[in-house]
Amino acid sequence: MEMEKEMMQSKFKKICVFCGSSPGKKSSYKDAAVELGKELVSRNIDLVYGGGSIGLMGLVSQAVYNGGRHVLGVIPRTLMPREITGETVGEVKAVADMHQRKAEMAKHSDAFIALPGGYGTLEELLEVIAWAQLGIHDKPVGLLNVDGYYNSLLTFIDKAVEEGFVCPNARQIFVSAPTAKELMNKLEEYSPSQENIASKLNWEKEELEYPPKCQIPLR
Repeated sequence: MEMEKEMMQSKFKKICVFCGSSPGKKSSYKDAAVELGKELVSRNIDLVYGGGSIGLMGLVSQAVYNGGRHVLGVIPRTLMPREITGETVGEVKAVADMHQRKAEMAKHSDAFIALPGGYGTLEELLEVIAWAQLGIHDKPVGLLNVDGYYNSLLTFIDKAVEEGFVCPNARQIFVSAPTAKELMNKLEEYSPSQENIASKLNWEKEELEYPPKCQIPLR
């Protein structure tokens, strides 16, 4: 019975994972990357990520690949040499630059998860949160807060809400949890509650040259 529950079909087909190309100093970060990969496999979810086989990126992609699920690595051509990223498992999609990389990862994913990481991970995470606020997408965003790694970020965002730079509804755009299983459960139950600045349909129909005027601060 428990096994059948674990193998239940998720509402997600593909999830994009942002994470560090470094393994970090704690073994718990590496363990969390492997645990997340196995959790995706148990729910029959494929992986979309930034390509490469080093650091946490390599661990989560290898875990999903070993579990028999599809892995799509999206990587700029300039980062493809093996001495930079290692050898990517699964399917590799080469793109021109970092902007195209993020657009492709988002296009092929039903949700987003951030493991611990550095500048790149943080930038990718905040961009998909901002895109959700703008109404570009309505896909769930999850923060895997391993050993409280993202506590300072969560405190900062709460401070931004308190000071009026982020509206309270926008604070609910993403969810966080300390373990992969708990985070996935939250993502499965997630439904958008924020008021988007512009509808997803409008973004899809036309290219906006300037951001629309609105009541919700963007910065």
